[in-house]
Amino acid sequence: MATAAAVFFAVNGAVSKVILTESEVTALRLTELRATGAFLVLAALLALTVPSRLRIDRDELPLLVLYGIVGFALVQWLYFVAIERLPIGIGLLLEFTAPVLVALWARLVWHEPVRRRAWAALALALAGLALVAEVWQELRLDALGVAAGLIAAGALATYFLVGEHATGTRDAGSLLCVSLGVAAALWAVVQPWWTFPFAALGETVSLQGALESTSLPVWALSVWVIGPGTIAPFALSLGALRHLPATRVSIVAMLEVVLASIVAWAWLGETLSAAQLIGGGVVLVGILLAQTSR
Repeated sequence: MATAAAVFFAVNGAVSKVILTESEVTALRLTELRATGAFLVLAALLALTVPSRLRIDRDELPLLVLYGIVGFALVQWLYFVAIERLPIGIGLLLEFTAPVLVALWARLVWHEPVRRRAWAALALALAGLALVAEVWQELRLDALGVAAGLIAAGALATYFLVGEHATGTRDAGSLLCVSLGVAAALWAVVQPWWTFPFAALGETVSLQGALESTSLPVWALSVWVIGPGTIAPFALSLGALRHLPATRVSIVAMLEVVLASIVAWAWLGETLSAAQLIGGGVVLVGILLAQTSR
């Protein structure tokens, strides 16, 4: 489930970058559209099938509000800001320092045992990500993009840690729906919907790279971002947290960087160097090592 989530997230990065670079939809607006659209779809499905799962106990409300704001609203927005201003690989590399924070929190705050093999797996995965992103090629990085990526790492760590706790008492579908609802409400206050550039959704844009000759309306790409780009991967990721600890789920999630680089190569024409291929292999070794650290 964690691996499948990484696949969906990786493709979503390329789709989102096309929207951000080819249309007038900004990172903040795309975040609002993504959260609100996904919430409405999930809320409708749950209301029609199992409405009881939408009930919220007063005791769990503060945690759900925190999770929705930090784990969903901030993670999504900061991710879009980072990949808009930086190469996708660099932006993801900064964000996916989150597993380090997850492991440190689990060990130092929750006093959970983190085996030495897990630390070795984490080191391998981070080294592999550095190779995949070819950090030495980007000596001058956009300061705002770097800041967004690093803050996103903290928000993503919160997503994994709080998610591990929350999925112990609530199913992944309702947790995702409520959290997205909190995020949607936040963005509706920050930027009211009556100011949304709806005309931009009707624009037709090129898909760039290998698909440059193909054009699609922005609304069609946005539908992909809402469904396979948000609902599917987040549900899979939260579902994985019911079976694996946050430390290992976060390490498996690093696969997204490797897959995103492959998508960028096949779709956007970004070439993969020998160092990137080696880095991808190192990340896979780290993930496999993490899965044996039980």
